[in-house]
Amino acid sequence: MKVLLFTFILVPWLDAASSRRSDKDSQLIPGSLPSRELNGYVSDYFKSKKFRRALPPADEPDDSPITVGTNTTNLPTCLLCVCLTGSVYCEEVDLSSVPTLPKETAYLYARFNNIEKLTAKDFGDIVTLKRIDLTGNMISEIDDGTFSKLTMLEELCLAENRLVKLPTLPVKLTSFNANHNHLKTKGVKANAFKKMTKLVNLFMANNELEAVPHIPESVRILHLQNNNITEVNKDTFCKSNDTYYLRLGLSEVRLDGNPVVLSKYPDSFTCMKVLPSGRYR
Repeated sequence: MKVLLFTFILVPWLDAASSRRSDKDSQLIPGSLPSRELNGYVSDYFKSKKFRRALPPADEPDDSPITVGTNTTNLPTCLLCVCLTGSVYCEEVDLSSVPTLPKETAYLYARFNNIEKLTAKDFGDIVTLKRIDLTGNMISEIDDGTFSKLTMLEELCLAENRLVKLPTLPVKLTSFNANHNHLKTKGVKANAFKKMTKLVNLFMANNELEAVPHIPESVRILHLQNNNITEVNKDTFCKSNDTYYLRLGLSEVRLDGNPVVLSKYPDSFTCMKVLPSGRYR
């Protein structure tokens, strides 16, 4: 009788007690819950207000929706481009205008984009700029005051664009490159380079110029190849009223690829130490 009582009453009670203790422990021992239940438990906990209150404000989960297909031109400049100390590199990032630049920018490289126009607002406040390279864009228009406040600008490259005329340029430029545009003589003011007494390199090859513009005394390298220049005269490089004048600084002049026959103007190069490259017969 005692054996039967033990079998039917005590054994079930012991099993039930053991099961309750196992369930309680399983909530404390990692891995004791089935994976589906454990994942649900953890997920619910991380969503709970208690967990959110325990986090610093900056680390709270962000439930705001993520916008897909954001226009890259609206991104911060130093997220869209590469910003190093004083330099901004925005090459081949589909820009349609000059991005907002950090105040201390000295060098801007925005080559091979889709910029079509430059305005005075693009560089107005960045007076620290020393070099601007906008090669390979689609610039066809530049407001006349675009570079007026850039008193420290030394190098300006506008090569491979669609310019038909030049704006007023900074007088302290040492290098100016406008190769591969659509510039004609009427689009280059007669005194465009006259006040640029520090200009050393002047590149205006592969345009549609009909005449050689005024070249400052400081220029050493002049590229005017592949234009429509038909003649030169005694005052193009020398001074007709000064037979003792020498222009020894001008060490490289390219006029090849132009219709002009240079041998017809022998007195036009007497002041130079090297003859221009080009057509002589």
